[in-house]
Amino acid sequence: MELYLIRHAVAAERDRERWPDDRDRPLTEDGESRFRRCAVGLGRIVPRVDHVFSSELTRTWQSAEILVEEIGWPKPTSWEALEPGHPALEVLTAASFAQAPSVALVGHEPNLSELTSLLLAGNEKLLDIELEKGGALCLYLDGAPRAGVATLRWALPPRILQAL
Repeated sequence: MELYLIRHAVAAERDRERWPDDRDRPLTEDGESRFRRCAVGLGRIVPRVDHVFSSELTRTWQSAEILVEEIGWPKPTSWEALEPGHPALEVLTAASFAQAPSVALVGHEPNLSELTSLLLAGNEKLLDIELEKGGALCLYLDGAPRAGVATLRWALPPRILQAL
């Protein structure tokens, strides 16, 4: 399985007056514009995936929808395990996508880095990885997602994705 982990694009600064619930904080105009370019670049190396799962937080959902619009990837399915505060192990134990050849997860930090560390090294804190906003990485898994069995294929920051 090819597993693509994608961090949401640049969002507005936290502002309790505008967004009393941080879940509602949207992408900035610039963040959306840059992520559209990232999506086009990503689409050049990953033209299709079988499933897209996303956190329901506005900024992440908007990022997942941009992948649909710009690349034609499948519409996202919401997955609570990708929301902030959920442990990486929750994604593995609830991995309903295990039989799919390619899956994209759109989420947040530090969740995505912890999931990457768990899949690569068997421990979510062992590797010091940080996925930039709008960045993506690809892991290869031979079989169902399990701790310590993934291989890192590539990791690309947004500036490289935009340049593709």
